[in-house]
Parts: sequence; structure tokens; C-alpha cells
Amino acid sequence: METVTVSSKPDSLTMEVCGPQVPSGVVRVSGAKNAATRLMAAALLTNEPVGLLNFPTELVDVHHKARFIEAMAGKVTLNKISSSAFLDCSNFTAMELEDYDFPIRTTYLLAAGQLHRQGLAYVPYPGGCKLGDRKYDLHLMVWKSFGCYVEEKAEYIKVTGRLRGANIHFPISTVGGTENALLCAAVATGKSQIHNAYITPEIENLIDLLTLMGAKISVQGISLIEVEGVNHLRGATIPIIPDRIEALTWLVFAAISGGDILVENVPFSMMEIPLLHLRKAGLDFFSNSTSIWISKRSRSSMGIQPFEVACGTHPGIISDMQPFFTLLALHAKGRSLVIDYRYPDRTAYLEQLAKFYPGCLTWEPGKITIEGPSNPAEASVISTDLRGSMALVLAGILAEGKSQIQKVQMALRGYDQMSQKLSDLGIEVAIT
Repeated sequence: METVTVSSKPDSLTMEVCGPQVPSGVVRVSGAKNAATRLMAAALLTNEPVGLLNFPTELVDVHHKARFIEAMAGKVTLNKISSSAFLDCSNFTAMELEDYDFPIRTTYLLAAGQLHRQGLAYVPYPGGCKLGDRKYDLHLMVWKSFGCYVEEKAEYIKVTGRLRGANIHFPISTVGGTENALLCAAVATGKSQIHNAYITPEIENLIDLLTLMGAKISVQGISLIEVEGVNHLRGATIPIIPDRIEALTWLVFAAISGGDILVENVPFSMMEIPLLHLRKAGLDFFSNSTSIWISKRSRSSMGIQPFEVACGTHPGIISDMQPFFTLLALHAKGRSLVIDYRYPDRTAYLEQLAKFYPGCLTWEPGKITIEGPSNPAEASVISTDLRGSMALVLAGILAEGKSQIQKVQMALRGYDQMSQKLSDLGIEVAIT
């Protein structure tokens, strides 16, 4: 069995690529980053082993969360060959650490396991991508609602108290808030209700694991979750759902490159609307129950057609998909609009992407206007966020000449085995 060593904080990485290169081959979608890191947090609620299959073992965010768990005496075993993770948190103990530099957004999910065990939690401040105003006040509200006292220290957030059932009313739909409340409610004393919950496929994956572990959870309609807390949760094993954002990434790459890619392990049930928009843009791709094949023959004789999409909540086009519809629009024949009022300030990557496509992008909060089609030119750019970084990687591969993408570790936060998958498609890149 080949295990993966849990790495420490990565230095800044730079990718160099000479293009244009045309991809050809097969790529398999890994387990979803936005599910894997959440289910790792659920493992902190039990002393029994938890197994996670179809697990993205090489994600940077996974290694950061594993590093935190191991710093508090938990054990994380990652197996690259079998794409699995096994967590043993029987000795997991909340303690003050010397280093709280964990640059991931979902640090707040690490509180429930600590509170359940000791009534005390040390939570690193949330990091991750800067996508405008992303506060953590809703997480403070969650902990306080469950009867805890919250102190914002210089290096960490200290949460103390025993979890008691609560009625949570979120003022907006929030993925992270829903996840945090779910984990706390599963082991709280008494019953809880979570109103205006945002139930995504990744949260459904979390609910499935918690249920297997013995949690008593029921979902009413599309936004109410009721939980009866239990004192003991058992171990369980469950597969991580495929990553719908990664699937879209490879599909768009195939479409704009004129390449030939068979994308395996596509989560069709989670991507109905995004796939509909791809077809409406003129992509006539082939599919079976688990895979999609896009080749240059998938593009109509009229090429990729301009479009207008609005980013919102699932099951629609979520904000994490925004950079890839923008990239698709840059290769469409005409003017396209990408609207995102959920994260209107998700625009930092556009300044960098515009270096590959000069004169083709204009934007204001919540609205991106794209003039296509355009062939990218070589550029040196700096990554600003995870999905935007991957869009820059794809643009660099297609650009004529030598391009450089700095801080490419941001893409590695969300794309499992990215370098290997690009190599499997015949793409040569160098990351140093």
C-alpha cells in the first residue's frame, strides 16, 4: 500500500508552460474537495475509525486539515493508489498549538469535534480564497446559539461550552454555516432545527456520513434540517461524491482547446443545469451514465455560441463555476455576459486573465462582459484564488508562447493530482 505523507505548508509555486498544447486522452474526476474536507471534520466526532473512499489524497487543503488533526493527536492515513483516507481520532485532544497558520476556509468545522470531547475548541482563523466580503460572523452565531462562549484571540478563536440543541435561523443561504450547524447539532444535547439551510450535494454527502455514524437527521423540504443530538457516534465508511467543479473544468478545457477528452466519473445528477448551458452554447457532446466525451467534432460548424449565465445557488451554476464559463465565453463568437450577484466581487482573477486575452474582458461588481472569440497570448500572471488559478492554467496551456502562472498552489488546493492528469492528456508543464 502506498501512503501519502501529510505535507507541511507549501511554498509559493510557479508553473511554466509553452503553448499552445492540445489535450488528448482520458481524465477521471476525483472526489469533491468541498465534500472531502467536510467529511474529515465529521470524523472528529467519533473515537472509531472513519473511512473515506474516492478521496482526493493530494489536495493541498486536505493536507492542511490533516496537519491540524495530527497536531491534536489524531491519525490520518492517505492512500494514493486506492484514493482513500482513514482517520483514527480516538486520541484526538483539543490543545493550544504553537502554529495556527492553516490557510483554508473551513477551519470553523474543526470546532464541533473539540467541543464534543472537551467542551473547549481552538479554531484557526478562516483563510482560503479572497472572494470579496467573506466574514465568519455566522459561525460565531452558530456556536453562541448552541450555548458556547466565543473569544477572538490574536492567533485563534477560542470556543468553550457544552453543545446544547438550538434553533438556527440563517439570514442568508450559507454552505459553511449549514455544515458547522450540522456537525454541532449531531452531538448536541437535545433537538435542533436549522432554518434556511443551504443543502448542496456536498452537504448531502455529509448528512449521509453522519447518518451512517448514527446521527438522527431529517431534511424537510429544501431548506429545513431537523437534528436530534446523540452522545455517541460510531465509525463508518463512505465514498466522496465526484467533484462537479472539476468535471466542468475538463469539459470546458476540451471545448475551447479543440482537444479530445473523455471525462470519467461525471456527477450528472448534480450538473444538469451547467451541462444544459454547455449544450446551448453549441457543444454536442457524447455521454453515457458516467462519462462525457468532447472532441473537436462536438463543436458545431458555427463554433461556440455566445451566451448569458447567472451564477447562484445549486442546482444552478454556482459561483465556483464562474471562471470556467468566462473562459468558455472568451472562445465564443460574440458578446457574452456572466452575472454573479452572490459573490459580486469575485473579479480579482479577471485582471490576470485579461493579460492572456487583452481587450476582451470588462467587469463591474456582479457583471462580466466578454467579447469573443480570442486566442490567448503568452503572459506572466499571478493566481488570486483557487478556481481563477485553474482558469489561468488552462489559458496558459492554450496561449502561443511561454507563460508563467505564479502561486499555482492555489489551483492545487482544489485539483487532485493536477500535474499527473495534465500529463495523461499530453500536456507538458513545469511546477517549481
